[in-house]
Amino acid sequence: MTEPVVHISSSPHVHSKKSFSIQNIMLWVIIALLPAAVWGVISFGARALLVLVISVFSSVVTEALIGWIGKKDISSIKDLSAVVTGLLIGMNFSALVPLYVPIIASVFAIAVCKAAFGGIGNNWANPAIGGRVFVMFSFSSALTSYPVPYFLTSLALTRPTPILSGATPLGFYKGLGPQGLDFTYALYKGWYPVTAFAEKLGSFLNINPIYIDAAVGNMSGCIGEVSAILLLLGAVILFAKKIITPHIPCTYIATFFILTYIFGGLKQGLGLFAGDPFMGILTGGLFLGAFFMATDMVTTPITKKGQIIFGIGCGFLTFFFRSFASLPEGVSIAILLMNTATPLIDRLTKNRVYGCAKKEKSK
Repeated sequence: MTEPVVHISSSPHVHSKKSFSIQNIMLWVIIALLPAAVWGVISFGARALLVLVISVFSSVVTEALIGWIGKKDISSIKDLSAVVTGLLIGMNFSALVPLYVPIIASVFAIAVCKAAFGGIGNNWANPAIGGRVFVMFSFSSALTSYPVPYFLTSLALTRPTPILSGATPLGFYKGLGPQGLDFTYALYKGWYPVTAFAEKLGSFLNINPIYIDAAVGNMSGCIGEVSAILLLLGAVILFAKKIITPHIPCTYIATFFILTYIFGGLKQGLGLFAGDPFMGILTGGLFLGAFFMATDMVTTPITKKGQIIFGIGCGFLTFFFRSFASLPEGVSIAILLMNTATPLIDRLTKNRVYGCAKKEKSK
């Protein structure tokens, strides 16, 4: 009788209950992403839906073809991981992006970032981020046009000067140059439009209406990144199901907020969001990246201490890229770079084997 093979290793151990299979986890991630994705379709129209569908379709087909070519079981598409990758890729693009871009990004994400390293559980980088960064550098000119949201054109505006097509809040401010202006002041006084709803609610709450439109999602941007409130709702769902923990996203957002608050006060080009960290976390893809991509189980540290280090690193790099790099956004690159550092972080923060004494430091 053959004895079963038992693998003995030290902690930490990754395990899952039956109710938290890969398919189940991915299904809940999809559910959590849907509110922000639906809002993107409502705001940017049928073209946004087409981008999302093409991204998901390309990811699933690529997964199936690779399994068929490699004569492997193609039932892996049932775990929904390819659907999540495609959905995240689509949500990271503008509704005006040429359709070949999300196709290339999806193929690269599945074939190169995932399958080339052995499939799910073996990839070193988040596939969706890898695909987006690949096309970001390869087709940069195709990723610079953004539509005006439906509610900014259908609702009464309080600004006489309409926003130019293609200007996100980050891009609008970046285009002003290193003038040391406060970010919110530059938007509000620079004729970036706000809805009458935001103006009235802002007056009632005594806050800048720019904050309200940014939180709700009445600003130009990528399909799935514009509504901070709905992304936060999706994050609450994942927290409630214990699919993600707050260690990475909270330290990520907090680090970025603190650095923006401290260095933004200098104003003379040292901080893109001069004196306004709130607008910094509400705009761009920070919430989408922090809650849904930086928390990828495979490409992030295992220990809580390591996850905190990972989040701090993401926050610092995002602040650095947004403040000093030529591109207005830096979330994807920041997470990708920290993905490469995950093995080192795991090695430095691994738990001590139970029963073994701590190594004495050499004098």
